Amino acid sequence: MNALADPLLLARLQFAANISFHILFPSINMALAWVLLYFKLRGRADDGAPWQAAYRTWVKVFALSFALGVVSGVTMSFQFGTNWPGFMQRVGNIAGPLLGYEVLTAFFLEATFLGVMLFGQRRVSERMHLTATALVAVGTSLSAFWILALNSWMQTPAGHVMVDGQAHVASWWAVIFNPSFPYRLTHMLLASGLTVAFLLAGLSSYRRLRGERSAEVAATLRAGVLLAAVLIPVQIFIGDLHGLNTLEHQPAKIAAMEAIWDTERGADLRLFAWPDERTRSNRFEITIPDAASLILTHHWNGELRGLNSFEDHPPVAPLFWAFRVMVGVGLLMLAVSWLAAWQTLRRGEPSVLVQRGLLVMTFSGWLAVLAGWYTTEIGRQPWLVYGLLRTADAASDVPTGMIGLTLGLYLTLYVALILAYVWVLFYMARKAGAADSPGAGPTLAQVP
Repeated sequence: MNALADPLLLARLQFAANISFHILFPSINMALAWVLLYFKLRGRADDGAPWQAAYRTWVKVFALSFALGVVSGVTMSFQFGTNWPGFMQRVGNIAGPLLGYEVLTAFFLEATFLGVMLFGQRRVSERMHLTATALVAVGTSLSAFWILALNSWMQTPAGHVMVDGQAHVASWWAVIFNPSFPYRLTHMLLASGLTVAFLLAGLSSYRRLRGERSAEVAATLRAGVLLAAVLIPVQIFIGDLHGLNTLEHQPAKIAAMEAIWDTERGADLRLFAWPDERTRSNRFEITIPDAASLILTHHWNGELRGLNSFEDHPPVAPLFWAFRVMVGVGLLMLAVSWLAAWQTLRRGEPSVLVQRGLLVMTFSGWLAVLAGWYTTEIGRQPWLVYGLLRTADAASDVPTGMIGLTLGLYLTLYVALILAYVWVLFYMARKAGAADSPGAGPTLAQVP
């Protein structure tokens, strides 16, 4: 109970709740916009009726996700002033413009042409509607570009000078393309692609298991399965590169992720452990000898610094488990997507058992994204901007009771909204299925 009376902890929990809710929807829309563009292009062909139907169904998912993402993003931005005034005071010269660029792309590019996508299909030319779809896809990626440029700079700051305690830009190129930015941007875009792939496959499997045999369902199920199967090995490769970059620039984060207390050569990989910061040791370890060094340094005898060699380091147990949840979900995605893809290419569609597995994994992308985001953000502590601004130094003096009250209200609202969002998605899937006439439709192998 004493910990819950800490205003700093409550402020951090409140921001974590906001960003955890917010990130769910951009993680869908970043990739879904490009999937809609693909549907649109396929729908222009002579045999494009299933893809046109898929576009009409999934553009509604995009609109719903966009609305919730914008609303939660605006709420989150207010907290910079209410809970974290020191952030803008210290690094606002860098954070302000980057956030401004993101707002411009989100509201002036995405939102404008989203209106054309939703309401202009029969009011503008087909070419104009295709252009609007393409511009929305570009806009979502640009929004991700600016947000991840800022977040990456907070992890690996570069291109700045400190004047009277404030960060000023010395080189915008170095600020934006800071050392971790290419890896973080690529990793997040691929994570969005996997989130959408399993959402496509899961909802399509739901419709298929309900007896729907339309060509649209066959098309989207095949697209989701094959997209996931292609992206997951690429994500694993990029994740490895991202890990090497983190080891170079944030070694304390790596030490906490792997619960390595003393500097080691040939460090073991801890598949399972219970990190204990009080005794600075791990209990109940299950390890693979030398594997951590091999994975993280690509050498069996590579050296990994331990937590005891750092003056400051992030909390170990939350980081250790968040990373393992992310990796575990990723490996499950690999197994399920490859099995489903193999069955699809071999027999035309996944088996009923695999379709049920895909249905269970409909929102697995969300779980992986949240676990990865927690790994990133918890791993930066106790810094808000790594090496420049401590989290405690940026916090406001808002009373504990006020923060606790608003945190409770946020959590209640967000749980209700997530449940409503999931219910609406399945409702739309059932409604789309009811619009199709019954009968045995094509198998996945017959979809163009």
